[in-house]
Amino acid sequence: MDQLELFDIANPCIGVCQSNNRGYCLGCLRSRDERFNWHLKPASERAHILRLLVQRRARLKQKQQNIVTSEETPSSFELF
Repeated sequence: MDQLELFDIANPCIGVCQSNNRGYCLGCLRSRDERFNWHLKPASERAHILRLLVQRRARLKQKQQNIVTSEETPSSFELF
């Protein structure tokens, strides 16, 4: 049994309810379908969505780190 099944699964909404151009919330990273009727979804589906959110946050963090790293690395034009 997964530990998430032992507890009620809270809504991951953080109150930043804006969607990007692909329909994902900028606050909680859920898709429109994942946000719709959260409280009516079975616990197993909500747990699955939470696992997806962990992966999305990791990818977003990696992408942001790559952007910062590329900005810190001087281009070949800056070396001369």
